[in-house]
Amino acid sequence: MNTSGPVDQGLRLSPFRGLRYVPERVGSLAAVTSPPYDVVVRPDGLHHLESADPHNIVRLILPQADTARDRHRQAAATLDRWLGEGVIAPDPDPVLYVYEQRNDEILQRGLIGALALSPASEGIVLPHEDVMDDVVADRAELMRTTGAHLEPLLLTYRGGTGEPAGAAAVIERTVLREPLLATTTEDGFRHRLWAVTDPAERSAIATDLARHQALIADGHHRWATYLRLQREQPAPGPWDHGLVLLVDTARHPLQVRAIHRLLRGLPVSRALKALTGLFRVRAVEGPLPRALDALAEAAAGGNAFLLAGDGGFHLVDRPDPALLARTIRTDRPDAWRTLDATVLHSALLDDVWRIPDAPEHIGYIHDTAAAVEQAERLDATAVLMHPVREEVVRDLARQGVTMPRKSTSFGPKPATGLVMRSLALD
Repeated sequence: MNTSGPVDQGLRLSPFRGLRYVPERVGSLAAVTSPPYDVVVRPDGLHHLESADPHNIVRLILPQADTARDRHRQAAATLDRWLGEGVIAPDPDPVLYVYEQRNDEILQRGLIGALALSPASEGIVLPHEDVMDDVVADRAELMRTTGAHLEPLLLTYRGGTGEPAGAAAVIERTVLREPLLATTTEDGFRHRLWAVTDPAERSAIATDLARHQALIADGHHRWATYLRLQREQPAPGPWDHGLVLLVDTARHPLQVRAIHRLLRGLPVSRALKALTGLFRVRAVEGPLPRALDALAEAAAGGNAFLLAGDGGFHLVDRPDPALLARTIRTDRPDAWRTLDATVLHSALLDDVWRIPDAPEHIGYIHDTAAAVEQAERLDATAVLMHPVREEVVRDLARQGVTMPRKSTSFGPKPATGLVMRSLALD
């Protein structure tokens, strides 16, 4: 991504008074954290988090009640109660935060702050996926009602690869100090958080980031929500900024995984029958890792999908060129027209299977095994996807072309619950 540009037109990350759990008031910091709201897809996962600690952050990001309005009010009441009880407290001064997460294979470091909002047309923060209006509306009402940003988005930019300078140098110095918090979550990731308080270091970060643009790696719906809420405000104020984690992927490359589809109400037998003459369909042997290897091999030669849900695995590839010519838009770059997600949505979902892209018909699931398990339990079809290369995502974003929604899953994602932002404190 070309990250050069006028200094006053790049990323502007501001300090804020983070809301954080008071360790002495909870069982453990790990027990109150959660994955991002859209990764907690299974009821058993939600219940597991709720039972991990009575103050788990999932009670704020995914409150449970009969109506959407009641859910949002419940989240706001819970947040107010926890603040009143001292379970959560604001840091004394506005700061930027350095955040690190690592396991035996991955080290990721970045900056958490309040980022100045900008529309995609300005080319400062680039989306790469479409969003669903109903999800944006729900997240907007939750943010309005709680007056808070409860989890940071994951944004990436491309810094330098040489000797650390600017923001990278500040991060490298900061991680040598005593952290504000350190915890290890049940997925094996170790998390640490530091405050950057020195004005000179914050100035160095600001100067560096002003030369860069960012790609939204995770959190398109929340970014769209930030922009919607900003448009509602009559004057400049705290809604002009959004809570983000910025990661320099030149130093800390992210992993890119696929997001799978669960087609409710479509048994595998019916899905396969409809593909006759339109795709090549082959049964492949399990277990799941072996079947995914077959998918990766097929994907190297073109569009390929793995269908599951009937106890077996079915490799679907080599789409009929006439079907693609009839269903794929011609006013987009070839890189977009040949995406698996484009072919899936335009040719398969819209034309062959005729499945509306609505939550009651299609579920989006990050975990491969969970997608298969749910499909088998519901007599549905899981469409397992092969991940898109990061270079393709960035190239399309530079061109202003958005991919079909839920096309990618960048990670590791920041743990939700380590630091939040109250709009009332800014």
